[in-house]
Amino acid sequence: MKRSILRQLAFAWVVVAVASVDAAWAAGPGPITAAEAAAAAKVAGVEFSEAERMQMLPALQDRLGALAELRAVPLPNHLAPALVFDPRPPGFVMPVAQKGLRWTPPRGVKRPADPDALAFFSVAELSALIRSRQVTSEELTRLSLGRLKRYGPPLHCVVTLTEERALAAAKKSDAEIRAGHLRGPLHGIPYGAKDLLDTRGIRTTWGAPPFTNQVPDADATVIRKLDAAGAVLVAKLSLGELAMGDVWFGGMTRNPWSPTNGSSGSSAGSAAAVAAGLVPFAIGSETLGSIVSPATVCGVTGLRPTFGRVSRTGAMTLCWSLDKLGPLARSAEDCALVLGAIRGPDGQDLSAIDAPFSYPTRRPLAKLRVGYLKSDFEKEHDHKAEDLAALDVLRRIGAELRPVELPKHPKQPLYMLLSAEAAAAFDELTRSGLDDRLVQQGDWNWPNSFRSARFITAVDYLDANRVRARLMADMDALFRDLDVLVAPAWSGNSLLYSNMTGHPCVVVPTGDKSGGAPVSICFLGKLFGEAEALAAADAFQKDTAWHRQKPDLTKLNGL
Repeated sequence: MKRSILRQLAFAWVVVAVASVDAAWAAGPGPITAAEAAAAAKVAGVEFSEAERMQMLPALQDRLGALAELRAVPLPNHLAPALVFDPRPPGFVMPVAQKGLRWTPPRGVKRPADPDALAFFSVAELSALIRSRQVTSEELTRLSLGRLKRYGPPLHCVVTLTEERALAAAKKSDAEIRAGHLRGPLHGIPYGAKDLLDTRGIRTTWGAPPFTNQVPDADATVIRKLDAAGAVLVAKLSLGELAMGDVWFGGMTRNPWSPTNGSSGSSAGSAAAVAAGLVPFAIGSETLGSIVSPATVCGVTGLRPTFGRVSRTGAMTLCWSLDKLGPLARSAEDCALVLGAIRGPDGQDLSAIDAPFSYPTRRPLAKLRVGYLKSDFEKEHDHKAEDLAALDVLRRIGAELRPVELPKHPKQPLYMLLSAEAAAAFDELTRSGLDDRLVQQGDWNWPNSFRSARFITAVDYLDANRVRARLMADMDALFRDLDVLVAPAWSGNSLLYSNMTGHPCVVVPTGDKSGGAPVSICFLGKLFGEAEALAAADAFQKDTAWHRQKPDLTKLNGL
């Protein structure tokens, strides 16, 4: 996440009952004094009279006992609270079910003379080559494994190679394809997974030293669905520790376009590996920018699906009401193919919603209601020229851009929601003192954020969710007149608001990346409106070639 966001995450309120330290509970909670209650109330931003504070003391003392009892209960990271977030506001109408994903492989795809050139083919192109028997899954898998071994170390993007599993899966895929059993467009395609997704018998580290020896006994639902689609897992890819940034226990994941810089995060390895041609696609996650940010910095295409579109069973929890899983790939078309395989509930993640998905690949922009955030594009910001040029492309290919503005809502209470949920997800890490083992220990890193968030009151957390409910209603009203909303990747409130409301986003490269600083533009969709956002992004990419540029990997020499 960007530093500005982290500063806002550190802003918190104090719960009066946490005035006593955990260590005191081992010998029994000591008495809370009126002075302690007054100090805690001041930090909490509330005022009480002396008589009111004195009246509180017995209740606060009882609260300490309740907290001690609560903290004696083991609460593993995967255990969700009873409250389940649903992004659908009152009056929301689910899209009408269609016939599902209809996809035709591209025609005329030929195997290149240089086998290494396959590393930058899209999923769609590789699928066409597999179907026409010009390449095998094993060949693509060995190519990917070789590039991961060669470029993974200087990029610091690989946590664990899954070579044995991958080669077995590739050989099985080839046998099925020879027998005429084709599972779909992902059959035989190698991919990487962010290392917060469980993989049976293979360590899942969350990028953090306290968890490096975790070995799950089952695959995450997303991994199982990709297995069922015939995709071949070749590597677990790096993430900023506990899903923040691009720094993990193995170092800083580097940007293939500018290797002296980081790849952003937290889906750092997923973006870097796709950009460098190590895998055709990878699975990432986003809580507040962790797909959009690294996809932008590394110059790849990313899809953050609607909250609830993809089950998170078997994924590390950071924020129950914000976490989302989605693909990073070469193109919007590739992201659509991956979403078609991983979407849907599994009966375990109670937030997962059964919703239809169909991708209108050839839908013209003129038939979509496309808005754009006029003031965000026009105000001074980094890459303004590239952003405005992207709007010109959209107009030229048929989009009638309608100027719109986002609703106005306070931002700090929204950031507070992330802080509170993340602190709860890693409560045991904080109270055990194991947070000292995290690599990043700055003022705006997780250890300090988790500690300060312990002082957010339940009352304030719930009130912040009420603010969120108003935002959800206003965003839903905005999209009643739109199919797609175009926004700059880095300017304005669209990233914060759309994550808080659960709206999907497709981020695509725009502008020349050869200078080492990729730029992107975002296509926001209605809730469960990925099809329209992907269609707009696909039309944009069919008219441009920025997503096909390749980084100069000789820059990695000597790193």
